[in-house]
Amino acid sequence: MSEYVQIIGAGLAGSEAAWQLAKRGIKVKLFEMKPSKFSPAHKSENFAELVCSNSLRADDFLHNAVGLMHEEMRRFGSLIMECADKTRVPAGGALAVDRDGFSALVTQKLRLEPNIEIIEREITELPKENEALTIISAGPLASPSLINAILQKIEQKSLSFYDAIAPVVYKDSIDFSKAWYQSRYDKGDMSDYINCPLSKEQYYDFVEALLDAETMPFHDFEKPRYFDGCLPIEVMAERGKDTLLFGPMKPVGLTNPHSDERPYAVVQLRQDNKEDTLRNIVGFQTKMKHGEQERIFRKIPGLENAEFARLGGIHRNTFIKSPLLLDEFLRLKVQPNLMFAGQISGCEGYVESANVGMSAGYFAACIIKGRTPVLPPVTTATGAMLAHLRDTTNPDDFQPMNINFGIFPTIQGEITANGKFHKFKGAERKEAYCQRALTDFENWKVIADAE
Repeated sequence: MSEYVQIIGAGLAGSEAAWQLAKRGIKVKLFEMKPSKFSPAHKSENFAELVCSNSLRADDFLHNAVGLMHEEMRRFGSLIMECADKTRVPAGGALAVDRDGFSALVTQKLRLEPNIEIIEREITELPKENEALTIISAGPLASPSLINAILQKIEQKSLSFYDAIAPVVYKDSIDFSKAWYQSRYDKGDMSDYINCPLSKEQYYDFVEALLDAETMPFHDFEKPRYFDGCLPIEVMAERGKDTLLFGPMKPVGLTNPHSDERPYAVVQLRQDNKEDTLRNIVGFQTKMKHGEQERIFRKIPGLENAEFARLGGIHRNTFIKSPLLLDEFLRLKVQPNLMFAGQISGCEGYVESANVGMSAGYFAACIIKGRTPVLPPVTTATGAMLAHLRDTTNPDDFQPMNINFGIFPTIQGEITANGKFHKFKGAERKEAYCQRALTDFENWKVIADAE
């Protein structure tokens, strides 16, 4: 086997995998088709481009599963987490980044790493069995030629769903005689979120407009399969006129300083860049036509004169049936010199994609050195995510998954000093999951670092 590893795609997973290999002394050839070719959703020439939200979600590592994953990645020397922390922008308890600054920093660090050779070229064919170990992290938006090559290799065992992008507005176009700054329940800094209130009449008028809106058409051969964590707002409205009140437009934890009347619904806008000149509309990913977006979103009080830096869009995400196709180290069973990482492997989310890339980089480094990798415990966020990709309970219905405590081994409680069983509940139970995970992760890391 070659003494270097090839990586196809410099997204979050590919960038992280390259970094993990390089810091272990392994030479990497990192292939990226940008800037000569872009997918429909990508605009920047930089690596690790964030195409949907700029948020890596909650950062509380003692009570939140994705926050726990953040912490495990930090402890493992993650490039993505290092760059996210350095380009962080205010977002309450969430880890949001200046999307351009984040991608630029990831790109800079990879280009300066001597063990990484960056090759700006589209890959349209898969490596042969006698060629170098290759991590395919081309993402769910890989070029059609590469996707076709993968489909031929795996005998069409793939699925797809559609992922929609939220719009971004210029902050100085927001009317602050109606909008105000506040985080829910006053968590984090007051300026983290901008809130636009709707009355009951305004809310249902808005919902009716969503239901009547023109959307981008699908091709005849396409059947949309959305991931529930990233539903277009108009699809949420179709599920019931009150659905949005329990989702992105819930009014709880907020007080309107402009009125004594409690808002019936609230639209929040989160900081999108370091300079805080841009704000993305939280949870408002959409497949509506651009003209419809401008017309309907300007119905929101405070956004009547909104100027849009980016309108929402839609793209197809493709992923493989990992439980059927991959071994425990993310290698393709029918051709083990091919590995998969990131969303194409069946995880969902920025953090999860980078996390699986981190695991793939570690696995590949061990394999190159002739060692058998040690799997992270399933009690950790990293191990639980990998276990999801191995879950053969019902592989025909395999779906992308965000990290959540539901895929961890159950923890019920503990025996107290007086011999009685104490059952964990609520925040205490989440903290127990996290404490157990961090202990087990540190023990595993000692072994992994020795590889």
